[in-house]
Amino acid sequence: MIAVMVVLVAVMVWSALSRLLDRRGITAALFLAAVGLGVGLLTPLSDIEVDIEIAERVAEIALVLLLFSDATRLDLRALRHQLSWPTRLLLIGLPLTMLAGFGVGLLVFPGMALASVALLAVMLAPTDAALGQKVVTDDSVPPRVRQSLDVESGLNDGLSVPVFLVVLSIANAELESGVAGAIAGSMAAQIGWGLLAGVIAGLFGGALIRFADDRDWIAPAWKQVLPLAAALLAFAIADQLGGSGFIAAFVGGIVFGHVAGPVRSVVTLLTEEAGELAAAVTWLAFGALALVLALPLITWQVVLYAVLSLTVVRMTPVGIALAGGGIRLPTIAFIGWFGPRGLASLVFVLIAASRGVPEQELVLTTVVVTVALSIVLHGLSSVPLVARYHRWSATMMAEDPSAAESVAADMPRARRQLPPR
Repeated sequence: MIAVMVVLVAVMVWSALSRLLDRRGITAALFLAAVGLGVGLLTPLSDIEVDIEIAERVAEIALVLLLFSDATRLDLRALRHQLSWPTRLLLIGLPLTMLAGFGVGLLVFPGMALASVALLAVMLAPTDAALGQKVVTDDSVPPRVRQSLDVESGLNDGLSVPVFLVVLSIANAELESGVAGAIAGSMAAQIGWGLLAGVIAGLFGGALIRFADDRDWIAPAWKQVLPLAAALLAFAIADQLGGSGFIAAFVGGIVFGHVAGPVRSVVTLLTEEAGELAAAVTWLAFGALALVLALPLITWQVVLYAVLSLTVVRMTPVGIALAGGGIRLPTIAFIGWFGPRGLASLVFVLIAASRGVPEQELVLTTVVVTVALSIVLHGLSSVPLVARYHRWSATMMAEDPSAAESVAADMPRARRQLPPR
């Protein structure tokens, strides 16, 4: 009961200070993880009981709800003509990030098993735009840049799931077929069933709310409940079919927003806030347990890998993926830097912890430290770097209106942005 009270008080304090802290780049993840760390350091770990399976589900639901609500903002018609940058980031940048993470892991942890190094690289490949949320909510950042980061973070965690599951099976010597065949089969199942689940839930939920709203059949309060149920339905269908719930949630949100029409902009508040609340619990637990457990295990190699993961391992593949597209170097650097690690990596940590992996302490500690470093660096750097990038991009686009960064991109509603005061 005391743990529940701490969670509630922390959420209430963050809620009261959210606008003030947001202006300074202090995200909910940073604030709540810091509170959790303080509680964890002051409370004996033996007094804190956490069911890993429940913690995993809470983190998954948080990610699913946030992915769904984010995706409802994207215009499906416009997105078809604006997929160049996200496609490059997902199909070129993501695999290269995994390879770069593997290569750096071999250098930093020369004694680690190859499967464990690969697992570490995959766990830290997906990004989480919420940790640098100002980047995707601030209108001073060109819409095409914000959209690219949003779509990338919405899909790369789902695309990483099948690779993660295969590598986890290899690490635990559970894989019976060839690696290439296992990855291809897992990718096909995770992506295929995830797409199908998202389309089914999105079509049904979007058509239902539009039909009912046009006839004034639906009470205002229940307009908020229906999208929440649609997001969870997408996840549940994908889970039953063996697909990626994250892909299902993001695709379901896009389809829901397209089918629902204009009403989409006012009906996902509950979905967003429920996701934020689940994420808040996850970040508090992350600070109180994961960080406290990781502190005695931190070595200079762990810190070095974390730093390289957030810089070289992320930024070099992004540079390669976006090369030749007429994109200026400051834009490539901006997109490359804002690839924070967050909820998806924590979900992978919980899954790996429940199944066990060779050299588990070292692998999980490195992921936890990388996520913690990302929370701090990407959150605090968002305000000054957005301001600096805005000054550059405004000048550049005024001088060259045909620049790649000037291409319009549909961003109908900012991601969990605070209303103007």
